[in-house]
Amino acid sequence: MIPYDHDSTFCPGPAFFVLVRMTAALLELDALVINVELTLASIIQGVALYFLTDNARSIFSTHDFARWLYVLSGLIIILIFWSRSLTHTLTLIRWPLEFGHNFLYIACALGEALLFTRLGDPISWFEVSSAYAIGIWLLFFYDLHLVRPREADRPSEASRQLCATIESDQRRNIKWIIPALFAYGIFCVVLMKMEPEFFLRRHGHAWLAAGQVVGLLAYLRYAVRFFRVLAPIIAQRQEERISLVTDGKG
Repeated sequence: MIPYDHDSTFCPGPAFFVLVRMTAALLELDALVINVELTLASIIQGVALYFLTDNARSIFSTHDFARWLYVLSGLIIILIFWSRSLTHTLTLIRWPLEFGHNFLYIACALGEALLFTRLGDPISWFEVSSAYAIGIWLLFFYDLHLVRPREADRPSEASRQLCATIESDQRRNIKWIIPALFAYGIFCVVLMKMEPEFFLRRHGHAWLAAGQVVGLLAYLRYAVRFFRVLAPIIAQRQEERISLVTDGKG
């Protein structure tokens, strides 16, 4: 606790200055880790975009509209992954560097690259999509343990509010959103195997691909709106932490 005298005048004690020094050091370390994470996110999604572009070249030389839908889905997946990774970096990622999170992140990026090699095979596309959804589900589940305030953040009301908001979103993704994406992929695979004449030979899989595009667009919109909700809370948390350091040095 920060000591006060009987006249409610602020009287900083030794514990307060220790906290200030710790917070200043954490701010510097957090900035370092965030730079590492942002660089990693940009590089990995750049690699994923390369695989998508490389495998889409042959499709763009044709007039097969159904195949273009898979390319569009791939682009939306990259936008979702990138935007969600930035949201995680600006809210959950702090010092010390979380290797488990990064290992799962890289594994999911591998799933993206493999998915983009299946643009011309509808059944394989939805099979890999379902496997990719499992990887994303594991990433959300693992990141739950990151949703907690540190000792140096506990005096901040904004930090507690941010953690509560993030945890609610994590659990919503774990319980509903990601399982729904997984189930849709399995549903599409079953349909195409049961009715190959319509879905494969007569290109009925275009309807399934269009449904995936709509679902991914809805999730991208959700991710963008969620970040807009978080933005003022993130700014408030940072202001409180910087204010603590500034007041302590003053």
